[in-house]
Parts: sequence; structure tokens; C-alpha cells
Amino acid sequence: MARDRTPSRRRVALLAAATAVLALAGPRTAAAGPPAALAGSGAAASGPPAALAGLPRGHDVSSHQERVDWDAVRSLGARFVYVKATESTDYRNPYFGRQYGGAHEAGLIRGAYHFARPDRSSGARQAAFFLRHGGRGRADGRTLPPALDIEYNPYDEHHKCYGLNRTRMVRWIRSFTDEVRRETGRDPVVYTTAHWWRACTGDSHDFARDTALWIASHGTPDPGELPGGWRDWTFWQYGTEGALPGDQNLFNGSPDRLRALAHGRGPRGD
Repeated sequence: MARDRTPSRRRVALLAAATAVLALAGPRTAAAGPPAALAGSGAAASGPPAALAGLPRGHDVSSHQERVDWDAVRSLGARFVYVKATESTDYRNPYFGRQYGGAHEAGLIRGAYHFARPDRSSGARQAAFFLRHGGRGRADGRTLPPALDIEYNPYDEHHKCYGLNRTRMVRWIRSFTDEVRRETGRDPVVYTTAHWWRACTGDSHDFARDTALWIASHGTPDPGELPGGWRDWTFWQYGTEGALPGDQNLFNGSPDRLRALAHGRGPRGD
């Protein structure tokens, strides 16, 4: 049966957590995978952190969540969702249309994201593929900006930066975001972790002024230190398990600000 070839976001989250923990102990030459002791420790969350529980809740899904009862999701408190559309230039989520349309019909604000493979082709080429296959969302008040998911390489843990040095990685990301902006007129969203961003872009500040941040930080009371000059986060993926299908997220603002973002204004409503 067709399925998302990307390993579950839970596995990627655990790999990220393991890498961050091992990094504190000093350099290493190879990764053997996340230690068994980390499995299930802090990567999941049953609900939003208490201090931020009033923020709009959402989630993100891929083909791992083939069938979603969108009306039930909304009744559980979801107000937005990001749906995986594409990966590299040769993979399309086979359930994207059903998921994206179902979310819209249930009244959720929805958006599409692309899983980056910088080792496969240029950022501009992958952006063009993404936009042809679900990523071209209009600023209609119901559609979030296109999002780039760039994180640890789930296919080769020895090459977490996909074989690119920091300068080339920054150019790759800029190539992707510029193509999205040129074709849609919208400022895209970048999903990443602070640790990966530091390791693979040198903590580049090149994107903080014109790209919204979707930060992944699991099992913590807040997102923690932000990467690359960003002063604030727009979305926070705080856990991989919870009441909503897929990963659990919050939007950093009021419901009106969330709608403003879907109307094409900035994350702070400007």
C-alpha cells in the first residue's frame, strides 16, 4: 500500500533529541541511533504546556495519518493543520487531496508543507515541484503560507546536513524560499530545530526578517532558545502524540492573528 516514505516524525524527533544530548558530551564520529533510554522520554506530549494552553491548537499530518475524522478533530479544539504535500521532486503524499480538502470542509485553517531533500536537487527545483502539487495556497483567510520542513536527514543519520556545508545549505534554503515567494507572493514558513539550524546553517540569521519560524522542541515547557536571529516563533511543534492526529502544535497569537496570517499578513498581523 502506498505510504509516506519518510520515517515517522516521532523517529526524527527522537533522533534530534539524541543528537542534542550527545552533542553536550562532546564531538562524536558516528551516531548509532537514539539511545533506548530516550524512547518515549519527553518526545511526546498529551496536551499543550499549561502556561500556553490558551493559544490556538493545531497539528500536522502526513500519509502516516491516512484517514482523519476532521469534524472530530475540530471538536477536540484544533483550529489549524499543516499537511505534507511533497518530498524532493519525486514524492507526493497520496492522501494529500483528501486530507487538505477534509480539513477545509471542517472549518480548519490549513496549509501545505514540503519535506526538504537538499541532497537530491536544488531548492528552487523542489519548491517548483511543491507548488505544482499542493503548495500554492492562496491568501484567502483559510490557507496558511507554504512551509518548508528542513531537519535531520531521516535516511542517513551520519549525514544530518545532507552532505552540504553551511554556506551551501543557506543558499539551498534561500533558493527554495525565494522561489515560493516569487511564485505565490507569500512569505513562507520554515520548520526546523534549533540544534539542526546551528549545526547545518551555522545559525544563519538570513531568514529571520522575512520568514516565519515553525520551531520543533518536544517535551519542554516552552520552545527554548530560538535559532538564527528569530526573536519569536510563529508555530511550535511541542509533541508527537496527543489528542490530535499527528504532531501537536500551537500558534503564537490570537485566533484573529491566525486568520490574518491566512489572509497574507505577517504572523504579528502586520
